[in-house]
Order: sequence, then C-alpha cells, then structure tokens
Amino acid sequence: MILSDEIDRIARAYRGYEEDHAGRRWSLANRGNRAALEERQGAIRSMLAAKGWLPLGSRSVLEVGTGSGAELARLLELGAEPRRLAGVDLLADRVAAAKAAYPELDLRVANAERLDFADGRFDLVLALTLFSSIKDQSMAHNVAAEIDRVLKPGGAVIWYDFRYDNPRNPNVTGMTEAKIRALFPRFTRMLRKVTLLPPMSRRLGPFTPALYPALSLAPPLRTHLAGLLVKDAT
Repeated sequence: MILSDEIDRIARAYRGYEEDHAGRRWSLANRGNRAALEERQGAIRSMLAAKGWLPLGSRSVLEVGTGSGAELARLLELGAEPRRLAGVDLLADRVAAAKAAYPELDLRVANAERLDFADGRFDLVLALTLFSSIKDQSMAHNVAAEIDRVLKPGGAVIWYDFRYDNPRNPNVTGMTEAKIRALFPRFTRMLRKVTLLPPMSRRLGPFTPALYPALSLAPPLRTHLAGLLVKDAT
C-alpha cells in the first residue's frame, strides 16, 4: 500500500533525525538559529497583525505535525488561549513527550489524512516544515484537503517550509509556490522568502547580528517561505 509505505518512511525519517541528534543542529543556543527563528516569527507576526488577528485571543488553532509541541506553544506569546490550541502528530512517542511538556494543550496521535475534527473547526492551521516531509503526492493532497476541511472560511494556514530540495537529506522535498498553489488552489498566498542558508548562518557566531541581515539580502540564500495562506471566505 503506497500511503502506508509513505507513513512508515516519514516515521523512520523522524526517528532517524532523533537518533542522529539532528535536532542539535537547530538548537537555539546557536545564534544563527535564533536569528532565523526571530526572522520567521517576525514575518508571521506582522502578517497576522495586518489581518487584525493579534492578539490571537479565542481563535482556535491546529498544528499538523506538532512534534515537540514547542511551535504550537509559542502562540501563547501571541495571546492565544491554551484551551484553543490543538496539535496532531503521527508518532505516539513524540505526542507523549509533547503532552508532558505542555499538558494544557490538546495533543493527539493522528494521521492528518483523517483529522478527527468537525468541518470549519479552526481559525488557523500551522503547517511548519510539514509538506516538505511528504514525498507521496496523493498523501500530500489528502492532508491539504483535510486542512481545508477543518479550516473556517476566511481562516488561514500559517506556513513555513523549505523552498528548495535539500541535497543532504533525501527525505525533504522543496515546496515552491507552484506546489503550494496546487495543494491549496482556493487560498490567497501571502508569503516571504526567509531563513538564511542554515549551514551558513550557524557559522556566523558573534557576527550574526550584522551578517545575518546583510547576507539575507541575496534572495537565493533564503531557503524557506513563510507567511499565510488565506482561505476563500465564500
């Protein structure tokens, strides 16, 4: 079964990252990683503010592929109410760890092709480095359709993902604007190129405050797209 094989591949890839301590490369102890996070959060925050959606308040949010739950919990800094935040992930051990860290959030084990939420349940859906991890296009379209289904008309996907393939990681597929449009044809895209090439930014050390923004002026060195995909209100 193709989709079962794809689910197994994704699970193996994420367990492999953990075994190889790949997460350490993204540690916020590194100044370049902190700069990338601040840039991405700033871009998303400004777009949410422009829509009049800050503070988040009682807006309901779902994160698909929630992992550690840390990204979902960061929405508390934008005024979200904990009881309005939900997340799903394929891996039971990741969900268990996330529940232990953030017991106030609604975190569940689920295949995002079949979300156990009502139509139009959420104001916002987080999709952070989600679709670049799905190589099977049938599965990607199924997940996108479920996100569309549970998102309210006029709501938005908060998007952050690679725009290039990663030559060092065959489990990552770049998500161009054309691919995003194919997955979410009824959505208006508000996206920015962000994130200085990570292997470069991680080496900037104490020069990060000056060199990160300067090097980011070269669009080819920005490896991700961040922003909002706003669903048609009709």
